Amino acid sequence: MKKKIGLILLVLAFAGIIIGASILYNKLSKEENKNTLVTNQDTQTQEISDTEVTESDETQENTEETQQEYNPAPDFTVIDKDGNRVSLSDFSGKPVVINFWASWCGPCQSEMPDFNEAYIQYKDDIEFMMINITDGMRETLDSAKSFVDSTEYVFPVYFDTELSASSVYNTYSIPVTYFVNGEGELVAYGVGAMDAETLQKGIDMITE
Repeated sequence: MKKKIGLILLVLAFAGIIIGASILYNKLSKEENKNTLVTNQDTQTQEISDTEVTESDETQENTEETQQEYNPAPDFTVIDKDGNRVSLSDFSGKPVVINFWASWCGPCQSEMPDFNEAYIQYKDDIEFMMINITDGMRETLDSAKSFVDSTEYVFPVYFDTELSASSVYNTYSIPVTYFVNGEGELVAYGVGAMDAETLQKGIDMITE
């Protein structure tokens, strides 16, 4: 009897350790990925700090000498809610915010209100492509459209039914957001749920 009680206590203790480790891991992962923007340049990928986003007077005086060159944003084709094919290149000359999401993704849903507000504010100057990863298994057109219809969001939603966009951007974790400037260059990206401040920082980077 004592052996059984001891075994049960041992199992409960082990389970407690596993659960605690899992909670700690998830917390640390969220803190590490949340609200971080990374540049995508030809020569390097580096984390953006507040001081880098705001140009100093000296930098402004030497804009031509310090201008950064970025990689071209890979083109892709998705479909809109009416089934029309739309490509990133269709918005050439205009800054674009690309966001990958799915209806089953909690962090994706948590950041959508901020994206919706940003779209309402910048829709005349910036194109927003809220791209649903419609893989036909975990996410279908029906489930994705049903989710969209249940919300009051007004940002444009696109469906990656051929996985053209998610494949070319190597999207293995969502949500993830990319910021493309008017020259079609990939300026920065952020992995994980993004708050309004970080979203604004990315927008500033492609409109300045």
